[in-house]
Amino acid sequence: MTKGKAMKSFQLTAAQTALLMAVFTMGSKLVGFIRELVLANYYGAGVITDAYVMAQSIPNMLFASLFSAVAISYMPTFSQRYELQGEKEANLYTSRTLNILVVISAVSALLGFLCPDLLVQVFAGNFSAQQAALTESYLRITMCLLMFSSISTLLEAFLQYKGVFLPQILLGYSQSISIIVFIIISAYTSHYYLAFGILFGNIIRCIGVATLAKRRGLQYSFDWKLKDTAKHIAMMALPIFIGGSINQINAFVDKSLASGLATGSVSALNYANLISNMILTVTSTILVTLIYPKLTQANSLEDYDRVSSIMERGINVVFIIAAPCTLGAMAYSGPVIQAAYERGAFDMSASALTEPAFFWYASGILFQGLALLLTKLYYSMGNTKTPVIYAAVAAVTNIVLNLILVNPMKQGGLALATSIAAGINVLQLYLGLRRNYPQIQLLRSKAKMAKILISTVIAVAASRVCYGFLLDTAGLPGLISLGLAVCVAAAVYLLLLVVQKIEEVNLIKDLLGRRSGA
Repeated sequence: MTKGKAMKSFQLTAAQTALLMAVFTMGSKLVGFIRELVLANYYGAGVITDAYVMAQSIPNMLFASLFSAVAISYMPTFSQRYELQGEKEANLYTSRTLNILVVISAVSALLGFLCPDLLVQVFAGNFSAQQAALTESYLRITMCLLMFSSISTLLEAFLQYKGVFLPQILLGYSQSISIIVFIIISAYTSHYYLAFGILFGNIIRCIGVATLAKRRGLQYSFDWKLKDTAKHIAMMALPIFIGGSINQINAFVDKSLASGLATGSVSALNYANLISNMILTVTSTILVTLIYPKLTQANSLEDYDRVSSIMERGINVVFIIAAPCTLGAMAYSGPVIQAAYERGAFDMSASALTEPAFFWYASGILFQGLALLLTKLYYSMGNTKTPVIYAAVAAVTNIVLNLILVNPMKQGGLALATSIAAGINVLQLYLGLRRNYPQIQLLRSKAKMAKILISTVIAVAASRVCYGFLLDTAGLPGLISLGLAVCVAAAVYLLLLVVQKIEEVNLIKDLLGRRSGA
């Protein structure tokens, strides 16, 4: 086999792996979506779900960015230890990092268990006495998951370095199933058991990831010489942690202000954001995960032509996938919420609360996808500080807009503020790259982007005409009409892209199984 054929075979294998990741991730998101459907069915949007969502969100807002930052900063150092000093030294570094996380998470969990009222006052000060009391009860349980979550996050980074990606996604299935089981149990016994599903789900995930890591060569050492390791991690992770914390601040501001609106508004934001994030994951997150190693390699070789080529292709693909999803989600925000949630305790009033939030969250999907990609470009060049500065500006914008829009637009205004802030973040990232890294060309063909956007508008408009005909004239059920309209949009969109010779469409052929020898 020639070098060219070998490289092609490798690329197609990577494409097929990416397709599997997308399928498994979609499956995981689907199970998570079903989890939220079950919650909506049994509890709707009210006091219990507001308390449950807030108690689940507080540990994430406080610690998710920290754990993620440590995991991101851990991998380069682990790689150096593993490649230069051997597996034993790398395992020792992993063990010390794990021990640091266990100490931090255990102390934090204890404080949260003993003083949940302080956290509720800070994060949900506008809750009624009944909502606050229930949130405190749930929070005592959810804070206990921190130790298991921190271990899982780090060990998943270990597994990724070892080339293991798919099993971690599958473990998300069992985590969601655990939550579903406890939702059902609590519905027929007592709603106080509701939060135990989150705790047991994280325990299951932790056990599964730890087992995989051990099979891949991890040997844990009960080593507590942590000073140097802690100092190194703090220096590496701090910029990433600050950036992640800013995103959590945005989420906190949204939920905190929503807690002062009509009962159910916090839940409505959560339900709307769930679907929006699901779309973002499929359209952008997986793509960015696959592109990032290529960017890192190209930048390390100072091959800026390749960096430019990768980024151009990545931006175009994000546009091709995310643009129609953004406009389509906005055009069908009402039918999507009704089809997804409106059953059981989730009635028309709950849909009315959720639909405007989803509409405005959806408006920012393309911006969020582009921000993910551009931020990874900065990281691949070793610049972790600049994205933090831009994210801080976007966060301030989000807060100001929240305060301006919350009264006239309620939860819809909170979602719109988030989307506008995402757009401002993208603009800053793009202009910063043009100013500071002129050797990298991001948009070599602006005409192509215009073609993609025009195709998007035409396809979605055609689908809306089709949807109105199927629903009103033909009298088909709403869900069937929606599904057929989406198929029409996809067919029109792909046809327009092919006619306009948008070459990125050919990537679909690769993902669908072109043989390596072709």
